[in-house]
Amino acid sequence: MSTYCEASIDHPYHGPYHDKEYGFPLTDDNQLFERLILEINQAGLSWLTILKKKDAFQKAFANFNIAKVAGFTEKDRERLLGDAGIIRNRLKIDAVISNARIILELQKEFGSFHAWLQHHHPLSKNDWVALFKKTFRFTGGEITGEFLMSTGYLPGAHHVGCPVYKKIEKLNPPWLDA
Repeated sequence: MSTYCEASIDHPYHGPYHDKEYGFPLTDDNQLFERLILEINQAGLSWLTILKKKDAFQKAFANFNIAKVAGFTEKDRERLLGDAGIIRNRLKIDAVISNARIILELQKEFGSFHAWLQHHHPLSKNDWVALFKKTFRFTGGEITGEFLMSTGYLPGAHHVGCPVYKKIEKLNPPWLDA
């Protein structure tokens, strides 16, 4: 069985994601929110499906602007449920809007979503999962683990022999401090 690092080589969608996004530490709240949206929507589907729909998600969710998504109304929900470019699942759409509102509250309390993550770092994966389940909607173990690994909070995105591993290591991701 090949690793994601090996399987992504020369793949038109996985390759760029693996080489430029996966595991790289994120500090921008809207980028963190984007990754959370994508991970929530991946549940039960392939990551390739999500990568192919990424541009449509960006358009549908106001360029992943937390404040704008937090202000979405019932009319926006209906628009999203009718958008064939994204995953039309009411539970996922409701979770994204609700989580945007929660992130706004975290920003008020901690200054940013990133600062909230930093405040709780380092935690074990199980403790992160418990915190996310308590804080957010639609964030089980797989979603939380992948979100944290893909944003640099948990190790494991790349194997040590992967050239991208060295690039990420130089950026001092939070998991190096754990």
